[in-house]
Amino acid sequence: MSLSEARFHDLVDATQQALEDLFDESGMDLDMENSAGVLTIKFDNGSTLIFSRQEPLRQLWLADKSGGFHFDYDEESKKWTCEKTDELLGEMLERIVWERAGEKLDFDEI
Repeated sequence: MSLSEARFHDLVDATQQALEDLFDESGMDLDMENSAGVLTIKFDNGSTLIFSRQEPLRQLWLADKSGGFHFDYDEESKKWTCEKTDELLGEMLERIVWERAGEKLDFDEI
């Protein structure tokens, strides 16, 4: 069953807020901007993560220098899952943040 538009926006909003909170609490040196449903995180070394909502597909997209990743929300697990690799968003972010910033953050709740 496809997500309703309202449910999709609620999920993306909650996910982006959780990401902002997690990065804020980490004490990492970075800049964040959330505008028009796009969350951009810029690390002090120039690496950037961009999270955007793709409403027609009901997907959350992540852009990183390693590529673009499309995530579908799984109602059963309550997690965002990569369309191509089945990797959870939190797992991917743990790896990417470690590679980009050398920081270990816990994204289990994402």
